[in-house]
Amino acid sequence: MAKYGFVVAGTHSGCGKTTVSLGLMAYFAERGYSVQAFKVGPDFIDPGLHRLITGRNSFNLDGWMLTKEYNVNLFKWASHNSDVAIVEGVMGMYDGFDGKTEDGSTAQIAKWADIPVLLVVDARSMARSVAALIHGFVSFDSRIKWAGVVFNRVGSEKHFEYLRDALSVLPYDLPVLGWLPAEREVTLPERHLGLITAEESGIDMAWKTKIASLMERFVDVKLLLEKSKIVDSLNAFKNPFDTGATLPKSSTIAIPRDAAFCFYYEDNLLMLKNAGAKVVEFSPIKGEIPPDDTDAIYIGGGYPELHGEILSENQSFLRFLRERARSSTPIYAECGGLMFLSQYIKTTDGELWPMAGILPFGVRMLKRRRALGYSKVRFIKDCLLGPSGTVVKGHEFHYSDLYNCENDVELVFEVSKGESGDTRLEGFRLGSVLASYIHQHWGSNPEIAVNFLRNAAKNGEEGQS
Repeated sequence: MAKYGFVVAGTHSGCGKTTVSLGLMAYFAERGYSVQAFKVGPDFIDPGLHRLITGRNSFNLDGWMLTKEYNVNLFKWASHNSDVAIVEGVMGMYDGFDGKTEDGSTAQIAKWADIPVLLVVDARSMARSVAALIHGFVSFDSRIKWAGVVFNRVGSEKHFEYLRDALSVLPYDLPVLGWLPAEREVTLPERHLGLITAEESGIDMAWKTKIASLMERFVDVKLLLEKSKIVDSLNAFKNPFDTGATLPKSSTIAIPRDAAFCFYYEDNLLMLKNAGAKVVEFSPIKGEIPPDDTDAIYIGGGYPELHGEILSENQSFLRFLRERARSSTPIYAECGGLMFLSQYIKTTDGELWPMAGILPFGVRMLKRRRALGYSKVRFIKDCLLGPSGTVVKGHEFHYSDLYNCENDVELVFEVSKGESGDTRLEGFRLGSVLASYIHQHWGSNPEIAVNFLRNAAKNGEEGQS
């Protein structure tokens, strides 16, 4: 188990959680610590940035999509051979699935993992009122352990001293671990779906050194470690990716992975590998195609609209997909993958990029967000991911919708969203192709990975007969 572990939480979105998280990861990594990163919530962008800094895959912890047992085992499994476990929170510390419960919140994960919280407070334009703000966070849930507080966007050292003095009136000792100035040189750019992806971030050694030096200069990292020691009782855990299934044949699963297709839950891929699959990654942007022995294809989400011209020029991959769709190779696609399997992507600038042309509709990009939120998916028909009645949880976030959708494609999912319980039909099936806007997390139902591999193995056997 890691020797140290803590959660980086914030008072609200945009307060500086990611900057502090990446800074601390960079600081420890530069000093020889092995760092295991996690992200609370269904986000794909931050885990990719974590990987750039730590050199290790980052994992999502989520109290709505995943059970407590799964989250705890994942935290222990991933961090057992690291020195420091750092969990980046989501939104405000107590924000989650709804306003009545803690499901999906950073606070929930902090309690489940049994590690303390480092609270990041955006102190810009604040003075003594910061004490009232922090007191509210500390007193809201007495079960939370606290490592301390870091003030972000502080105007000067004198401003910091004012903020620190304000906390002296609190009826408990909350360590003030430091502060960060408004530092534009380490600010990460954003686009419509959040931050720039890891593949395009521009994070290099100079950036890592810069942000690590900020932590060394302004944050009491030694005290943070003292407050974040992990007890030995957390050592026991189970492999969260062990589905328990024994498959008769090892299948080759092709995964496009680059700046266009970079949104995958690592859990999903590890479940495939743990069940015996050979997972082969390739880059369509670089003109690569899957190997000839591919038994199934899993196309994740990303930003295909930003790489439409390059993707449309990779005719070898487009032909490969069309031929495999005609020969009934299982093809599963999520969000950006769905867009890539469509007839075309129409950008907000009016450009039209031809795509694989397998699904009978086009996709148009919108200037406003089309969907955001957790989703529960129930299969209403048998499909390559499982039989009718199967339930899996996931997340949806996109700025596009379908255009000129024809009627010769089956809908095999019933999707319910949020507290309202409103449902809609989704999950577009055409032959052996299944596509959806939902990013499924198979940790919520490991049988999904097993079902996918069984169909891949069946396809491989038929291809050899």
